[in-house]
Amino acid sequence: MNTTKIGWIGLGNMGIPMAEQLIKADYAVTVYNRSKDKETALKEMGALIAETPKELITTTDVVIIMVSDDAAIEQIFNGSEGLFSAEISGKIMINMSTVSPAISKEMDTLCKEKGAQYLDAPVSGSVKQAETGQLVIMVGGDETAFEQVKPLLEKMGKMAVRLGDTGAGNVAKLAINSLLALYTQGLAETVVFANQQGIKTEDLLNLLNNGAIANIFTRIKGDAIIADNYKPAFALKHIVKDLNLAKAIGLDSPLAKTALNTFEAATAKYGEEDLIAVIKHVKE
Repeated sequence: MNTTKIGWIGLGNMGIPMAEQLIKADYAVTVYNRSKDKETALKEMGALIAETPKELITTTDVVIIMVSDDAAIEQIFNGSEGLFSAEISGKIMINMSTVSPAISKEMDTLCKEKGAQYLDAPVSGSVKQAETGQLVIMVGGDETAFEQVKPLLEKMGKMAVRLGDTGAGNVAKLAINSLLALYTQGLAETVVFANQQGIKTEDLLNLLNNGAIANIFTRIKGDAIIADNYKPAFALKHIVKDLNLAKAIGLDSPLAKTALNTFEAATAKYGEEDLIAVIKHVKE
């Protein structure tokens, strides 16, 4: 068994399969999640359960966090039973959430004051890539800390790359998700346009998937459109959050503005569905 003891906070669609990869790699993993029912599957695989972030960090060396937004990060670190309420000297915090560079810089400063290290390490990929350990992991923070944890990151991803100082991983992820939003809206509009001109969705996607702009995303989301399956691998409401985070640090291009307006307008009806559900809004 690997000797590094890992604490895992956040068991959403991505968190569960990512934590499973570490358990399969023989790491000792302790998990904490606000919704306790989500801990069951990992407990059956051998994970230990902590009742609070404070309890979790006292028995682990590295804490990995995969939650939804800045507010959740603030609570996990600074809450009454949060990580900062415990002795954390010598620990490494890896925040794999898609959050703002600002919250990472804030938590990094506070971690250093307490003798700990902080890395921002968001991921590119969805549930399928998490389940197969094929995520792309982009990291900001101290190089020595990164090299120390790189082996465990590589259990979850096919690539783990340090891009620079604290916040660099967050910036790269927001850039990637901005392109994701643009492409998703473009795919939705293309399918709707083709349908309006009498082209079947299946025929169009067959052409796209065998042409010069073929890619995995089009195949996966095209299959979802054909099956009318909008179960969220990545909820539409989260792309709105990410576009707003990107806007806050300077993204102000014409396409980005259009995408933000489109996805914000779609959120009321389709926010809990997969982001490709924007096609239903485009049709309206």
